[in-house]
Amino acid sequence: MYDDDTRKRRRLTKAVLLAAVPLAAAAALAGPLTGMFSGGPADGGPGGGRGRGASPAPAAPGTPAATGPGPSTSARSGAAPLAGKVVVIDPGHNPGNFQHTAEINETVDVGTHRKECDTTGTSTNAGYTEAAFTLDVSRRLRVVLQGKGATVEFTHDADRPFGPCVDERARIGNAAGGGEGADAVVSVHADGSAAGNRGHHVILPALVKAGAADTAPIVGPSRTLGERIQAAFARATGSAPANYLGGGTGLDVRDDLGGLNLSTVPKVFVECGNMRDPDDAALLADATWRQKAAQGIADGISTYLLG
Repeated sequence: MYDDDTRKRRRLTKAVLLAAVPLAAAAALAGPLTGMFSGGPADGGPGGGRGRGASPAPAAPGTPAATGPGPSTSARSGAAPLAGKVVVIDPGHNPGNFQHTAEINETVDVGTHRKECDTTGTSTNAGYTEAAFTLDVSRRLRVVLQGKGATVEFTHDADRPFGPCVDERARIGNAAGGGEGADAVVSVHADGSAAGNRGHHVILPALVKAGAADTAPIVGPSRTLGERIQAAFARATGSAPANYLGGGTGLDVRDDLGGLNLSTVPKVFVECGNMRDPDDAALLADATWRQKAAQGIADGISTYLLG
């Protein structure tokens, strides 16, 4: 028989032991669960803005990068050199433009003159369209930039029937990042020149001051952005600068593009190759090469933003 004090001590000991059992079980489970979610593939999905959570598996070769918000492992671990930077990616044209020719033929003011809202873009002889190419490369580019910690916004993601028009594309970059404007805007394209004309080039804004256009504040930084992208693109893809313009520099200055004329933030166009040349077309149609193209553009943007 126990006295009252002894019984109280026994009941207290039993209560402590019973409480410890679920705590121990939870601790045992925590280890495996942490292991399940601490790793993951290097590439996250290409959803707009910064991602959170585990990354999905990389997309199969020949397909656009899988959708979803996950950043790279390096971004999750804190190695995010572009954190706080806002990049707008402008996929040239839109797959839906082919069904909306009347709408995209309407003209808009680009500062120096009026110009078509948009065009269908070009294609390879085999029918691979520029609109499909630019969307694929842009999605891959988004994945790489998000892996570096950047906030990425698109002018469109084939989520609208056509367009946007060139003036709206400029306004999207100007208003990005909550209205402060993007740190850099890159419009992704492929050229439609004559066969035999090969290579890549980057289009830079000319000095334009007319109507709603005033590129004076962005000419200098846009040139720096373009030079960084051209050099990185050449390294990543092994592609030579265009042999038909730019004097072998891979750079071309134009004053007739509304997307550049109306931009108030640093912006360039990247013409990744010539779809009408069979050798360039073979590269542009290759998923492995398109990944290199995206990496090269991302590397150029990164070196520009990091100074």
